[in-house]
Amino acid sequence: MHDHPDAQTCAEELRAALAAHGITLPSLGVDLPTFAARYPDRPLIALGNCNLLTARALVAALRKGAA
Repeated sequence: MHDHPDAQTCAEELRAALAAHGITLPSLGVDLPTFAARYPDRPLIALGNCNLLTARALVAALRKGAA
């Protein structure tokens, strides 16, 4: 398995940015199967599932940021 600290750092930064808006995605993290892929230098960040309340909070935060 390849080590990719940038992906982990990015996931942590995203978690912190979401938390600043009161949003928590418990399953947010680096997508480990990505490292077994043909191009492990492009890891994915897994956002995971969220409930309707969290999805609405994400929409509100994104709309506020776009305004």
